[in-house]
Amino acid sequence: MSQVEFFTEFNRLTTLLNSFAYNLTKNSEDAKDLYQETAFRAMTNRDKFRPGTNLKAWLFTIMKNIFINNYRKKMKANTIMDNTDNLYYLNSGSNSIDNAADSNILIKELTGMIDLLDDSTRIPFMMHYQGFKYQEIADHLDLPLGTVKSRIFFARKDLKAQIARQYGKLRVRS
Repeated sequence: MSQVEFFTEFNRLTTLLNSFAYNLTKNSEDAKDLYQETAFRAMTNRDKFRPGTNLKAWLFTIMKNIFINNYRKKMKANTIMDNTDNLYYLNSGSNSIDNAADSNILIKELTGMIDLLDDSTRIPFMMHYQGFKYQEIADHLDLPLGTVKSRIFFARKDLKAQIARQYGKLRVRS
C-alpha cells in the first residue's frame, strides 16, 4: 500500500476513530489526545501494516492499546507509595501486632486431641500426616490397605467431633 493510499484510507476512517476514542475516554479532550497519539503511531509504523489486511481493525487495535497503556499509567500514578518510617503504625488498620501465640495454643490443643485418639487410629493418622503413603503405612503396620484408609478416616472423623465439641459451631473443612 502506497503512502498516498494509506493516508487516504486513514482520512476516511477519521470520524470512526474519533467516535471510538470518545467511547473509550468519555471526554472530548482526552479523545482528541487519544486520536492524535493513534494517528502519530499509525503514521510512524505504517511500514508494519500488511496490505490486504483490515486497516480499520489495525487502527482500532492501536487506539485501544494506547488507551489501556495510558489507563495503567494513570492508575500507577494514583498509587501513593509511603516511604516514611512506620513509627506510628500509620499504614496499619489496627494497633494489634501479630505473633504466633494463637497458633501455638491451637497446635498444642490439636496435639492434645490427637493424643486422645486410640492407638489403632492415631498411629496410622500420624504416619499419614507425616507424609507416608497409604501403602507404606499398611506395609509398616502389617495391615490391609483398606483398614489403613478406614482408620485414617475414623481418626479424622473423631478429631472433627472433638473440635466441634471444643470450639462449638466453627466450620471445619473436610
